[in-house]
Parts: sequence; structure tokens; C-alpha cells
Amino acid sequence: MKNFDLKKLVRETVKDLKPYSSARDEYVSDGSEMIFLDANENPFENGVNRYPDPQQRSLKTLLANQRQVAEENILLGNGSDEVLDLIFRAFCEPNQDNIITLPPTYGMYKVLSSINAVENREVLLTTDFEPDVLAILNTVDEKSKAIFVCSPNNPTANAFSQELIQQLLESFNGLVIIDEAYIDFSENESWVSRLGDYPNLIVTQTLSKAYGMAGIRLGVCYASKEIISILNKIKPPYNVNQLTQDRALDRVVASKLVKTEVERILKERDLLVEALKGLSFVSTIYPSDANFVLVKVDNANQRYQELLEANVVVRNRSNQPLCENTLRFTVGTSEENKKLIAILKEIG
Repeated sequence: MKNFDLKKLVRETVKDLKPYSSARDEYVSDGSEMIFLDANENPFENGVNRYPDPQQRSLKTLLANQRQVAEENILLGNGSDEVLDLIFRAFCEPNQDNIITLPPTYGMYKVLSSINAVENREVLLTTDFEPDVLAILNTVDEKSKAIFVCSPNNPTANAFSQELIQQLLESFNGLVIIDEAYIDFSENESWVSRLGDYPNLIVTQTLSKAYGMAGIRLGVCYASKEIISILNKIKPPYNVNQLTQDRALDRVVASKLVKTEVERILKERDLLVEALKGLSFVSTIYPSDANFVLVKVDNANQRYQELLEANVVVRNRSNQPLCENTLRFTVGTSEENKKLIAILKEIG
């Protein structure tokens, strides 16, 4: 990071791009006193007849206060997947650049690299599911634009060593994207608090997990003002719809309720782990910093099918490296977890 130069990472076409701008980008008020005659909308009020705020100002203000960052450090997207895709499109030259991923990990990084014609160089985690920093840095070359780090990791559920992540941030002159979809379930501090220390740091979060808003599709990106400015150049003008913004505002305001729900999920996770320990066909229950548990069983394909026939959908992760014969159980409600355990006991 000593020689980090953001300008060298940006695609030439993006550097020269003049972003689309609507009239709604040209004022700073909340719009409540405005007469909107600019966007050819239907003028009759029904709650959604107007285009949404393209900069999601109210929601960003709320998130900025909660996360103790400036609004200019925030970008919102149509789910975290849109945010990740924008990163590829802003910084990775198709058919030239490469990114580093750390399997087993979230599958969309690989999908997005293929969509954007960017080489995906995979460096396996160690056997204890931690980043192999030396191997990662040995894989980097002058065309390496980004390292994608999922922590807490999906599907392994563990939060990575902060010291190892720090080594990556300090040694790599490209972008380090830390995907914190599950951070609210972890005792580890979010890397958002370190944005000022690392100009190459991007943190992505979501309202789909702890906030229980998977259906509204809202992802959050935290980064330097300079990085956010670049991503704003290429994002669609109205990428977060009004219904999503409204529901997200209500839910983010209800932070005490979200915290209570997280505590309940963590309690249920502990109960689920204890119950899984009593099953003869379960050989390993991996530590979890998330709202799910990765479990090694005797025959994952068989157990997966048996659960499916009992109307329980889990995730078979056996096709992932280092995850042979593993199933991933999301923590459900108390009633759902009890039903799951009863079925597991019956098929075991």
C-alpha cells in the first residue's frame, strides 16, 4: 500500500466518463418544497409516481450517523451484488486484469469476474480457513486489481484474523474488498472504522442478513470519498427504488429491535450447535461468527436429499474446496430449529 495510487487502478474509459446527471442531482434539500417538472413523471401523487432520490440522502444520513462515517463515504446499491459489480466495472479492464479470491468463499465473486471478463485467481484458504497471505501476495502481479475477502466467511462462517487482513491491506497496492455481510453476528469490529487508515479499503455490507430485509435488495458500500466518487460515476441514476428506501429507513431506525433479533439468532445458534453435537453422523461443527453453521457429516449428498424429502432446505457445500461432505445450516426460529433437529435425529 506504500505506493497505492487510485488513479492507476481506474479504467481509462471510466476516468474520461461524464456520468449521467438528472436535475435531482443538482440540489441539496430534501425536495419537500420543490415542484418537480423535470422528469416527465405522472404528477398525480400515489406514493411512487416520482423517481426516487438518486443519492438516497435520508438513508445515507442515517447510516452515516450509525457507522460514524461521512455520507460521502457511502454508496448504496441494489443488493451487495450490484455494489460488487460496480467495483469490477470501475476498476477491472476486461481481458487484461485479474482479481484474487479465497475459496471456499461467496460464489458471486467468480460469477462477476466471468461476466466482466476478468481473470479470477483463486488462492485456497488454509486448512483452518484463514487467508494464506504469502500465497496471495505471490499470486499478485501488475494486473491484479483487487482481493476479495469475505469475513465472516461464507460458507465457513468464521471471521478471519484481523492481523492477516491488515497484512493484505498494507502489502497490496490494489483494492482490498472486505465483504461484511455477516458482521452483525460477529464479535469482531467492522473494518468500516479503519477506512481512514487504508485508502485501498472497501467494505461492503447488506440489509439482507441481520436486518432481515433480503426482499428489498439493499447493499451498502463504505470506502474513501475518492472511491465512492468513481463508483457514483457509473451507477444507474435511480438504482435504489423508493419502496426499498422507505422500508430500509424504517428498519435502520429500529436498531434496538434489530439488535434484539440478532441476540435471539445467536442464542438459537448455540442451541442448534449443542443439538448437532449429539448426532452420530456429524463429525465436525465449525466455529461460527455468522447466522449459520457449517457441519461435516458422513455423507452430505445423502443427508441433503433426506432433508429435502422432509421439506427442509439446507445448503450442500461439498462442491467447495476444503468442504468435502459439509452441509450449511442457516439458523431459523426456535420452532424451525427444533423441527430440523427432530428430522436429523430421525434420519440418523
